[in-house]
Amino acid sequence: MIEPLLDHIVYAAPDIDELVASFRERTGVEPPLGGRHVGRGTRNYLVGLGGQVYLELIGPDDPTLPGRGTTAFGIDKLTEPRIAAWVIRPKDFDEHIARARRNGYDPGVVRPLSRRKPDGTLLEWRLTQEPPNNRDGLVPTLIDWLDAEHPTASGLPELTLRSFVGFHPDPDAVRADLAALGVELEVRQGEPGFEVVLDTPKGEVILR
Repeated sequence: MIEPLLDHIVYAAPDIDELVASFRERTGVEPPLGGRHVGRGTRNYLVGLGGQVYLELIGPDDPTLPGRGTTAFGIDKLTEPRIAAWVIRPKDFDEHIARARRNGYDPGVVRPLSRRKPDGTLLEWRLTQEPPNNRDGLVPTLIDWLDAEHPTASGLPELTLRSFVGFHPDPDAVRADLAALGVELEVRQGEPGFEVVLDTPKGEVILR
């Protein structure tokens, strides 16, 4: 089962242009430019996964800068692409955070973020960041799109999300935090990470 609150899955890489080219070759789909994140040093490309769910391909806007110009999603330390995070969109953003804290999980601090689209439009939203312990990214970030148009409303090319699972050395600890947050993810024993299975024009593609 795919979590109903899923908003998007983050696929990060040390070189965004190489990631987009590789994704296009593997899937047969050309991800359009989403835009540049203001003050974050990152650029993203987007692909719909059905409904209001999408895959975000993200990397340094200028990888020649020291530390690749960003620490977002650990991009400064990546040596190859990886599924780095997942993001949920609760209807009651603030109450969802408060309830999670009452249940024993702290999603972190809420900060405003923004992205400039290619047409110059500025999208603004709120996002949880810097949780004390998100179990190596297995526990999701929360997003509040405020009044911004959701990325899937812009007519993204779409692939089918066949499955989405996580791996962690302590699955029970992850499951407990997910329960406190009120979301579900299949978590298997293993090194921290994810597996995303997509149906594409070129057949099944697995992203990790």
